[in-house]
Amino acid sequence: MATITAQMVKELRDKTDAGMMDCKKALVEADGDMSAAVDVLRKAGIAKAEKKSGRATKEGKIISVIKDNVGVMLETLCETDFVATNEKFIDYVNEVAERTTALSEEGDVSQAVAEMEKESLTEMIAKIGENMQLRRATRWSTNGQCASYLHMGGKIGVMIDVEGDADKDTLSNICMHIAAFKPEYVSPEDVSPEILEKEKEIAAGQVAGKPAEIIDKIVNGKINKWYTEVCLMKQAWIKDDKQSVEKANPGITVKRFIRWEIGEEI
Repeated sequence: MATITAQMVKELRDKTDAGMMDCKKALVEADGDMSAAVDVLRKAGIAKAEKKSGRATKEGKIISVIKDNVGVMLETLCETDFVATNEKFIDYVNEVAERTTALSEEGDVSQAVAEMEKESLTEMIAKIGENMQLRRATRWSTNGQCASYLHMGGKIGVMIDVEGDADKDTLSNICMHIAAFKPEYVSPEDVSPEILEKEKEIAAGQVAGKPAEIIDKIVNGKINKWYTEVCLMKQAWIKDDKQSVEKANPGITVKRFIRWEIGEEI
């Protein structure tokens, strides 16, 4: 039996908003496994599905560059907001993003950028007088269109890769929607069987004791509702909440997206 510490209880409470005694009981039931304890609370209807542990804790800026058929998004951290809004810092981050477009690698290019910019970063740290980190970098090449949106001066960044007949305003609106509603997947087909089974188990746990045929019906309803929360194409459209994203944007296929917040857990 694992020892349940006050720090573990606090961490679970921060993640779920549940009461301290409920958190302690869940940790005991889960034998100290934090992830399992979250599921225990969710099954009991006590915890919220979303966690708070990913809140931003550091300063910095997210920059995006869309060039021809290439899209790049870059997250750079620093120590203070004063430096994050400094012109020299912003110019440097933009230059790194521009250089990243010329890479041949695809997808997560964080390591390649860190290696490429090792010397320039050291020079910038000396000039700025604060520690800096080129934390994340993604580079996509596409046969469709890439678009991006930066919110709160680069505290939140979104980049999408889309196929179909989408004008500039539509692309911008989809990006803004993602920034606002934080989808985790493009569509239900992108949810792994393991995640889906876990959500079904949690949903069933919330209606335990009812007849099996009723449980199945309720679970299916809960899963469909969950899709409208976590899947971009099933969410209520930011410009018209009477329609889903897919119904409001016919003929457009979102192939992939990323949504970053400065300093979030990764």
